Amino acid sequence: MRRRSLLSASLGLGTLAGLGYVGVNRATPSGLALHAGSAQAFGTTVTIQVLHPDPASAQAAITAALQQVSLVDALMSVHQPRSQVYQLNAQGQLNHPDPHLLAVLTYARQLSNQTGGAFDITVQPLWQAFSQAQANGQLPEPLALARVRALVNWQGVTTQPDQIELAAPGMAITLNGLAQGYAVDLALAALRAKGVAHALLDTGEFGVIGTKGSDQPWVLGIKNPRQTDALTARVPMDGRALCTSGDYETFFSADFSHHHIFDPATGDSPTPLASVSVLAPTGMMADGLSTAFMVLGADKALALAARLPRVDALLIHKNGSQQRTADFPELSA
Repeated sequence: MRRRSLLSASLGLGTLAGLGYVGVNRATPSGLALHAGSAQAFGTTVTIQVLHPDPASAQAAITAALQQVSLVDALMSVHQPRSQVYQLNAQGQLNHPDPHLLAVLTYARQLSNQTGGAFDITVQPLWQAFSQAQANGQLPEPLALARVRALVNWQGVTTQPDQIELAAPGMAITLNGLAQGYAVDLALAALRAKGVAHALLDTGEFGVIGTKGSDQPWVLGIKNPRQTDALTARVPMDGRALCTSGDYETFFSADFSHHHIFDPATGDSPTPLASVSVLAPTGMMADGLSTAFMVLGADKALALAARLPRVDALLIHKNGSQQRTADFPELSA
């Protein structure tokens, strides 16, 4: 699905490969042991690091959290034929939607309202148009793109407890701008239910519980959008989720002017920003806002962030200049 926008700078743990639970017998400053697990979901490797004194309890917690991540992926994938999102897009309606899907669609509508439609889950036909054209080494023709853009309308998604319906044939939704963040929220809840007091979770979006030991925060690095092996900022995590959207994650032109984030008003990618990182109280909020802020542009994004409790953002323009909210936390290099 996407994405590797941040680099973990937590405990120096290397990339975790494979499925299931991986125990790491490493002492930490607090005297707890570090345990880690990973699984494939959202087209990437999801990893969890837990500090816990008991290996069996840590393993049970990690397994429960990864099950929640897999649940969200199975429900909301645009690629898996058994997912409810896939079925909705294929049939134009879905009976008996899962409560998790309804929860995400409810927030999607709220965010669309907050952003004046800048966030819109019905941009999936635009993604399909650009992907198909790219397969032929091209960009979509303007007339064809205009026809596809006519299908984009977040208000055309009708949600009832027992049915979801799309207003017009050819409409389709994507929850790629919310699902990974929502998975963070469910996974962290599962860890807490198992008694975990300290954890770092990476679904492509990041969430934390507690600290990494000795009252030191988990620290995450935000990539430079034009030098993705370099860091732009180091962020001490304070219990909020951190999500980044960028034009470099999936792009359709070498100059990054056409990429996987779409402005519903134009049918093409927004042009001013290269990346946006958002800290928010929940993973789903941080995920959705990072996408919405890319579309809104810096001035409107910063104005909206100022109205939302406990939301901070770092915005990087295509020319490399930066803007951020006043309280965006950052460590010196």
